[in-house]
Amino acid sequence: MKKDILNRTDIELIISAFYNKVKSDNLIGFLFTDIVKINWDSHLPIMCNFWENALFFSGNYTGNPMNLHQHLQYIQPLESKYFTRWVSIFVKVVDAYFKGPTANLAKQRAKSIAKLIEAKVLQHQIQH
Repeated sequence: MKKDILNRTDIELIISAFYNKVKSDNLIGFLFTDIVKINWDSHLPIMCNFWENALFFSGNYTGNPMNLHQHLQYIQPLESKYFTRWVSIFVKVVDAYFKGPTANLAKQRAKSIAKLIEAKVLQHQIQH
């Protein structure tokens, strides 16, 4: 039986599995591997901090995802389908490992975050 997301170790499992799928995804993988060329050793702990804060209010994340995605928009125009795929992969990964209120919260936060960033980034694109 699946358990709920309880701690940083659970978040690390999600983030690792999620980005392994993202890197090889035929729609959005190139954004991470070819366009941004993410340094995974530094990116993964930051994403774990982000999600630990989003789910458990740890206070250990400082950053501005909106600015990062708006900058990416100048390098490679983003499309709605990229955000949809990102959410789809995230939800599938959470569902593969976890079940419960915090797992549901993680999926809901992912959807909300993606919608917000998509709206702001694509709106910003229209204005320029």
